[in-house]
Amino acid sequence: MAAPKPQVQTVSRTFEILETIQELDGAGVSEIAERVDIGKSAVHNHLTTLANDEYVTKDGDEYHIGLSFLGLGAYARDRTSIYDTGQMQADKLADETGELVNLLVEKNGMGIYLYQAKGQNAVELDTHEGKRVRLHCTGLGKAILAFRSRAEIDEILDEHGLAKLTPHTITDHEALHAELETVREQRYAIDREERLHGLRCIAAPITDDSDRSIAAISVACPVHRVDDERFYEELPESVLGAANVIELEHNYS
Repeated sequence: MAAPKPQVQTVSRTFEILETIQELDGAGVSEIAERVDIGKSAVHNHLTTLANDEYVTKDGDEYHIGLSFLGLGAYARDRTSIYDTGQMQADKLADETGELVNLLVEKNGMGIYLYQAKGQNAVELDTHEGKRVRLHCTGLGKAILAFRSRAEIDEILDEHGLAKLTPHTITDHEALHAELETVREQRYAIDREERLHGLRCIAAPITDDSDRSIAAISVACPVHRVDDERFYEELPESVLGAANVIELEHNYS
């Protein structure tokens, strides 16, 4: 990853405030000031400016992200090269499996959900388009990491760490590298309740013509409803098929 560039502190603070509001699903001035570690009056000034342009809205004492970001987010998503093909295949995969299908890309060492498709039995999760997640604890993230160089993997892990989110999360560097080697061999990754209790996923990388990952697609399902036979024998083939179509259309169309 490139070395950090000089930042304009005011702009950086504004985005810290926005990210805090999003993370907390609404927040007041005092709560934001405590999280961002600046004075309440400064927070209020930022919020007033954002509210004037409808980038935040106020509901009682709480501020929320405004709809002005919707157009910007949709524009950024639509400009992502993998989106059009990925969306169509995600929808097909969700219809085929009846489960929740996710499309994820990597940016600055974090995963960003680019698109979600819900089959008739899809589980409701804390994820949404635009949400950022760590790569080491998701099937999607491991599928992306497995098709990057060792140096890039280590740089991402050194920057973002290996936070333990559940008892099943891999938190040892060498254990994760061993897992990624298995992913490379079988070309799909498994999330065994590593980010959320009771949820497991099958994910496949989407690679460019040099076999470097540019995205990943997954099927997520609850442990109690999807048995091992379907999870380990049926779903990998479906996910790999969707990833293959996306790769072909993205790389050669």
